[in-house]
Parts: sequence; structure tokens; C-alpha cells
Amino acid sequence: MNGDDTPVRHDRAHGQAAGVHQDLAAPTLTAHARERWPQLVDVLVRYRGAFAYIDGQLPDGTTLPLCRLRYGGSAHTWGFAIYRASHDDYEPSILHNGYPTGSPQEALDCACGLYVGGVAAIS
Repeated sequence: MNGDDTPVRHDRAHGQAAGVHQDLAAPTLTAHARERWPQLVDVLVRYRGAFAYIDGQLPDGTTLPLCRLRYGGSAHTWGFAIYRASHDDYEPSILHNGYPTGSPQEALDCACGLYVGGVAAIS
């Protein structure tokens, strides 16, 4: 168990999947955010098991939880869950492409459109 009473898996296959997505998500999201979301000074990616948790950092130092990704086997297939501030949790959701999976960039755009730049910012 970890600090929030969520079980953490430590099996070999799980760790291998985590290593794969760590190499794919962070550099891709950082580069995309620089181009697309200048309101953010940084994109923070935390890994826990099969999940990557994406936070945005504002110029005043505020950190905004944005979304959670679940590695789906390729660089362009990630499950998406939006952060719900009202419940302080992540809810599986549909991306703007109409699917529950997509690229890390699509997930970042969807979450930032809600929390950073408004729905009109998505194009």
C-alpha cells in the first residue's frame, strides 16, 4: 500500500510496461506543451504502476492536476482519464477524437482545454 491506501503492484511485467511508457510520455508532452500551451511553464509527469499522471505548472507556481494516462501498448494508444477537481479523482473519459484512447498530446490538449485555456482553445 502507498500513502493514499491504493495498492501498488510490483510484478515484473508491470514494471516493464511502466519503463516503456516512461520513455514515451514525458518528452512528447513537454515538447507539445511548449508549442501549444504557453500558459504552462512546465508539464510534470509522475508514474505509478501502469499510469502516468500529468500535471501542469503555472507561472505563479500553482500545480494543476490535468489527467491520467494508461499505457496501451504503443506511443499513440493511451487510455485517458480526466482529473475531476470536484471529486479529487480521475474519471475515465472520451477524448476529442471520440475515443477513450489516443496520443499523450490529444490527452494533454483535452485536459488543458478544460483547465487552462477553455474549450475554444482546442482546434
